[in-house]
Amino acid sequence: MKHSNTNTKARKPFVILAATALTVLLAACSEKPQTAGTTHSSAEHKAWSGGQKSFNTAGWTPGDKASWEAQIKQRNRSQNEYVRMGQ
Repeated sequence: MKHSNTNTKARKPFVILAATALTVLLAACSEKPQTAGTTHSSAEHKAWSGGQKSFNTAGWTPGDKASWEAQIKQRNRSQNEYVRMGQ
């Protein structure tokens, strides 16, 4: 008895489609959950307490909240295009 190639040819697109659908479904299951929040900081570490000395700027004293806030305000003013251009 001879095997028919017609049955195999008709099944090939279905197998390709099923494999593609399975791949897409499995890829969708692998996404990691995205959460908003600060998972890298702790409540006991304050931003003004200091970091590496290479990141410190003149006029800021590590541990002084007021000087830290003044430096943040100055940095924000420097990023404002209207202030930088004198308009």
